[in-house]
Amino acid sequence: MTDSNTDTDTDTEVEAEAAAEALAERVRAGEIRFHALEEHTDADTATSVRRLLVEEQSGASLDHVGAYSFDAADADANIENMTGTVQIPAGVVGPVSVDGGAAAGEYYLPMATTEGALLASVNRGCSVIDRAGGAIARVTATGMTRAPVFRVESVVEGEALASWVRDNGAKLKEAAEETTSHGELDAVKPYVVGDNVFLRFRYDTKDAMGMNMATIATQAACEVVERETPASLVALSGNLCTDKKPAAINAVEGRGRSVTADVLIPRDVVEARLHTTPEAVAEINTRKNLVGSAKAGSFGFNAHVANVVAAMFLATGQDAAQVVEGANAITTAEVREEGLYASVSLASLEVGTVGGGTKLPTQAEGLDVLGVRGGGDPPGANADALAECIAVGALAGELSLLSALASRHLSSAHESLGR
Repeated sequence: MTDSNTDTDTDTEVEAEAAAEALAERVRAGEIRFHALEEHTDADTATSVRRLLVEEQSGASLDHVGAYSFDAADADANIENMTGTVQIPAGVVGPVSVDGGAAAGEYYLPMATTEGALLASVNRGCSVIDRAGGAIARVTATGMTRAPVFRVESVVEGEALASWVRDNGAKLKEAAEETTSHGELDAVKPYVVGDNVFLRFRYDTKDAMGMNMATIATQAACEVVERETPASLVALSGNLCTDKKPAAINAVEGRGRSVTADVLIPRDVVEARLHTTPEAVAEINTRKNLVGSAKAGSFGFNAHVANVVAAMFLATGQDAAQVVEGANAITTAEVREEGLYASVSLASLEVGTVGGGTKLPTQAEGLDVLGVRGGGDPPGANADALAECIAVGALAGELSLLSALASRHLSSAHESLGR
């Protein structure tokens, strides 16, 4: 006897394959453009058609790329020409105790990575932090920036524009904030370079990472500048923002969230759990993270903060390219009477809990693990908590790696884990 449900499922699959092939043929014939498939069918079918065409052209099999658990329409705002998803192994470290301005309690920290031994290392750091009573974390500054560049006739006109901006902050604030119900323009700082004037707008974007919000608001403010001064807008982004590029201005003035986490670990915990001494960790941090980084001309004075930032960004739907600025961090370590004091300060951690990739189902689950999905109460609290959790994770990673170097266990740890 044939199972009628099985027959129905098979018929549905055959019909779907036939529909996909028919649309693929129209793309081959030039009747439908590859990127415009969603105008002719639903998002999942469009995705299937693209896989079929890519497999045909490349000879690759996209069976795994094509296996995903949410509707393709859910990713409409996040990607174009979708063919499926890329699965990255995800795990957690912890729980670790966080005493933050916004985050408070025991947290599992979600991380997604392909680097073996990373979570094992960070987990060791979390265990040590917990044995020390937990880490303290605080967001010390917030502000998403956008810096357009204007053309002026001369430095005289440039100075006049800078003066006009200082005198007309209220006009710029009004124009910018008319574009958003959440963002607030906090400051505009002018920089004159010959016949170029850069205006670095800084916004409080609450729980959103806020790059798009800042861009739209700045466009409105630039229209006021052009209307009321002789300056001409050349580019809405003049690279003084600075977004997705290493930059000293972000290290000094911050961007997104500036956040610090620290911990004081008793000497006996350092010796028993990290198999080294406070003196050895402090010396390695000075010679490696501070002197070595200075000699290299690095913007980041740390061991591997980028590892934790990248893994937690991927797990929680952050903009992965902004790891460039997120890893702009300084690690300190010093010997105190009680044991080892260590801290990590991330100057420009750009995170949000609403918008962008945070709406995707798997990334939303990562935020749920931390209890920070969506808007916070008060606004901005959830993004602050996320930043504090990332900082504590980075601190755990630094402690573990520095200790592995001090005890000369780094290569053996990778060997034993088969990585």
